[in-house]
Parts: sequence; structure tokens; C-alpha cells
Amino acid sequence: METTRADVCAAAVADAFRDDGEIFGSPMGTMPMLGVRLAKLTSNPDLVISDGESLFLHGTPPIFARADVVEGWIPFRKVFDVVAHGKRHVMMGATQVDRDGNQNISAIGPFDRPKRQLLGSRGAPGNTVNNRTSYWVPKHSTRVFVEAVDIVTGVGPKRAAEAGAARFNDIHRIVTNLAVLDVKGPDRTVRLLSVHPGVTPAEVQEQTGFDLGDLSDVPETRQPTSEELVLITEVLDPKGIRFKEVPKETTP
Repeated sequence: METTRADVCAAAVADAFRDDGEIFGSPMGTMPMLGVRLAKLTSNPDLVISDGESLFLHGTPPIFARADVVEGWIPFRKVFDVVAHGKRHVMMGATQVDRDGNQNISAIGPFDRPKRQLLGSRGAPGNTVNNRTSYWVPKHSTRVFVEAVDIVTGVGPKRAAEAGAARFNDIHRIVTNLAVLDVKGPDRTVRLLSVHPGVTPAEVQEQTGFDLGDLSDVPETRQPTSEELVLITEVLDPKGIRFKEVPKETTP
């Protein structure tokens, strides 16, 4: 069975949730949802998952499919109780991420006169100071990975420490269509953990708007196992919805 770049991304997202144990896996978007459900079926069966709207799921249905068995009800207002309690790992998108791991989904341009209005802060500030938080970026580029975000929506570790809010701040992983990163570089900056098959560290650096540091010994992101490929292609995403985010491209 052929492995695509999208499959590698799904496995990388799943690995981000591997060691969480019994926690609410809260993915936002196609690839995060696919990866969390893959983790639920493989490395972390204790994950609690939802339909992304208001229901806790008993089983692990295909992404965007109606759940056959519902385990509980979690309307939007109840999500904030889980956020405050901290037993949650959220994977959000990011319009911008800077070298300090701050995230922006609010607006592009100066705060008092932005050029583009985005989603707004939503739950990002609360997520990043209360829960483990990861990011999914479907198109790694210098427009996303910038020296400093225009508006801080999600709080990185350095800013959280300066504000006295570092106790539960945990920016865990940044998964993109090219690589996997975290914020455990020098002085709590973004560093490159692995590059996907067919991608070089130099190519990732070229698409990043700040220095990623030493790239001499960066490993390759693991490819999904045969079991994971079957789960991705036949169980969780038989319609190939993942290719809308990461175009179908077979890995070397």
C-alpha cells in the first residue's frame, strides 16, 4: 500500500497524542481529527474524543461521519469547564507562528488597524495557559512562520513566563506538511524535530521566516505502519478528505 505525505502527517499528529493517557483529545480541522482518531485506535486507546460539536463518542467513526454510539454530551459551555480543569490536549490551526511559539489567528497587520480580520482570539488564550496545545499548519511557509506574530492569540512559553502564566503552558508540537517542530530550542524557541520523507532540513529553513538553528542532525519523520495505513485509508478516511489539506503525493 502506497504511503502519501498526508498519511505521514496523520501519523505525526497521532504521535503528538501518544503519551497523553486519559485526556480529552480536542482536534480542530481535518488532519488533527484524523490524527487524534488514529491515536485512539493505536497508541493511546484511553483518549476521550468528541464529534467536534457537542458529543463524546464511544467508538471511533470515520472523520465527519455520524457517530453510531454516543457516550456523553458536552455542549460548548461545558468545554470551558474542561479547559479550566486542564485535562485536555487541543490541536488548533495557526495563521502565524513566531520563533517564540506565539500563535496568531486574530488578524494580520497592526493591532489598531489590521489589514485582514481572521477568526479572532476564540479560545486560544485560555487553551494555551490551561491545556497542552499543539498546532497544525497545512502549508509551511514564511507567511506562517514569522519572526514575530502581528497579534498574540496563543501564548508561547516565554511570554507565558513573563506574564506569570507558565504553570500550565505546554506548547507541545507543531505539525506541518513539511516537518514536525516544538518550542524546546535555545531560550524556549521553535526548533525542528523531524522532516517528512522527501523533504530536507534546508527546504524547511527556506520556508521559515526565522533561524531554526543547527540542522545538521535532523531525523526523518517516521512513516505510518501498515496497520496505521489500513486504518487511515479504509476506516478513518476512506473518502480521502485528508488530500484537501495535503495534496496526494507518494513518499519516497
